[in-house]
Amino acid sequence: MKIIFRILFTALGVLLAASVVRGISVSGFWTAILVAVVLGILNVTVGPLLKLLTLPLSIVTFGFFLLVINALMFWAASFVKGFHVEGFWAAFFGSLIVTVVSIIGRRLIRAPGANRY
Repeated sequence: MKIIFRILFTALGVLLAASVVRGISVSGFWTAILVAVVLGILNVTVGPLLKLLTLPLSIVTFGFFLLVINALMFWAASFVKGFHVEGFWAAFFGSLIVTVVSIIGRRLIRAPGANRY
C-alpha cells in the first residue's frame, strides 16, 4: 500500500512542477502517474549506478552533484508521451519540487511510532 501512496505523491509532485516551472508540461493525471512509475524505475535501476560512477564528484561538491543526477533522471523521463521537459534548468527545478513533495508524502504515510531514522 505504501508504494501506491509513494507513486501518488510523486505524481502530485510532477503535476505541481508542471504548474509552477515553465518548461514542464504534463497532459493529465494518468500521464503524471506513468511518469511517477518511470521515475521510480529509473531511481531504482540507473540511479545507483550513476551515483556510484559520480561519487568522487559528489564528494568534491559536498553532495550537490546528486541534484544534477536527479535532474538528469527527471529529464530522462520525458520520453513518456504527454510529458515534456524543455531543458536542464526546468528538469533541475522540477526534480527539486518532486523531491520535496515526495519527502513530505513519505513523512505523512509513515506509521505512527515508526523509527524516524
